[in-house]
Amino acid sequence: MRSGREGGVESQERLWAEAMRAERAGDGIAYARFLEEFAAFLRRIVRYRLGHLGLDAGEAEDVVQEVLIAVHTRRGQWDASRPLLPWLNAIARYKVIDAARRLRKELRWRMHLGEDEWSSLLGVESGSRDITAEDVDRLVSDLPSGQQSVVRAIGLEGASPREAADRLGMNEGAVRVAFHRGLKRLMKATQKWRQQ
Repeated sequence: MRSGREGGVESQERLWAEAMRAERAGDGIAYARFLEEFAAFLRRIVRYRLGHLGLDAGEAEDVVQEVLIAVHTRRGQWDASRPLLPWLNAIARYKVIDAARRLRKELRWRMHLGEDEWSSLLGVESGSRDITAEDVDRLVSDLPSGQQSVVRAIGLEGASPREAADRLGMNEGAVRVAFHRGLKRLMKATQKWRQQ
């Protein structure tokens, strides 16, 4: 006798596989229902896996959408004579692994800088003229506009390079270069500012 859980998996396999086969026959409604059910199932799994890895479970929806897009674009690759759930699981597993790598990498680049951190970053030594938020804002405002936008997004607002790239319509590499160059300019400007 099968356990209820095994029966549930077999039932899910059968229903979702039928929906995928129906999509191939032109039944968009069955396919849309499958995607909706699969997305709900994925959300729980992805949130758990990201949380278990010590990552922000709030990123789950992006990962779910990536999995759904991958399933949709590769749906023709599924062999209808084979079980569907292992195929779906493989796509989801690889997307979660990719997301975990990306999120860990982004964590290293996130910069939530307060006034004290900006002071030390900009080379303001103790005993020298105090730097205020207005001073930082003024120094950042003097940067070229591209560098200014990137430094504000990453340094002041705490966005990751990827988030800044998406927001500013740039590629991530260009954002990193602009941020590095902007910080170098800020350090030079700070030296002049301290001599005033």
